[in-house]
Amino acid sequence: MSETSSVPLIKWQLPMKRVLLALTPIVLASIHFFGWRVLVMLAIACAAGFLTEYAFVRRWGQSVSSAVFVTCFLYVLSLPPNLPMWMVAVGIVVAVLFGKMVFGGFGRNVFNPALTGRAFLYASFGGHMTASWVEPVGGPAGGWGAYAADAVTRATPGMLMKDGVAQDIVPLLTGATSGTVGGTTALLAILGGLYLVWTKAANYRIVVSAWAAFFVTQTALWLAGVQGAGDPLHTALGGSIAIGLFFYATDPVSAAQTNPGRWIYGAFIGAMSPVISVFSAWPAGTMFAILLANMFAPITDHAIRAVQKKGRA
Repeated sequence: MSETSSVPLIKWQLPMKRVLLALTPIVLASIHFFGWRVLVMLAIACAAGFLTEYAFVRRWGQSVSSAVFVTCFLYVLSLPPNLPMWMVAVGIVVAVLFGKMVFGGFGRNVFNPALTGRAFLYASFGGHMTASWVEPVGGPAGGWGAYAADAVTRATPGMLMKDGVAQDIVPLLTGATSGTVGGTTALLAILGGLYLVWTKAANYRIVVSAWAAFFVTQTALWLAGVQGAGDPLHTALGGSIAIGLFFYATDPVSAAQTNPGRWIYGAFIGAMSPVISVFSAWPAGTMFAILLANMFAPITDHAIRAVQKKGRA
């Protein structure tokens, strides 16, 4: 028997299992609101993402990391529910290939792979990613059984709040509103995120500093009367802030690795998210804030370790 034949096909890590468990209620809610099409998107992403990573690791004699399924889940949850299926497949291949495998595989990527794939689609197919959104159908006879992605379109809560249109808190909490597949159900994102913090699958330093910086920055912009700056509570529940700060920002590989660095990293994301949202053409700046923080995380850790080493000396 060859050495590679004894290597399991998939290597399951406990933290990745916990993230998938925390994401499951969000996925079920998205199927309820946007239809079975979400499940098809997820199946395509998982299949394409798995095969992309497998094409590399089989040559290295390694197992496919269960983190690839976390990437696929997070990637699909960041997409519009009416995105064409071929774009779903192309985006996840880019996410796994250029977001992780070109850096050497699991544990070596600089950028969050799921957001790398989403950013690629955002830049390449902007019309499909931002031009139209779908109304949730909901209900056992609607959302569960229908392809709700063909429903009437309208703007997302983030877009409406940026235009000064008031939003009800209840739909923002429950997910009965338009938006990305997993970005509408703020309540489930918060509960799932707290579960990750409690089980230590997500570092609390990143979460606390990100939320604190978000509320401070958003409140300052709102009180200053800056155009496009909504009130902090509605803004926190609308769009993808909750799932972004709890799930995407806390990626243990692309985030800062030192404890002081994690405080800085989280605060940077929390502060930059409302700044990008308010002063750019995009209603949600969390994705770009996280990718920017990913870029500066290694040099932040390097500087902190240098200071710590000098202090010990």
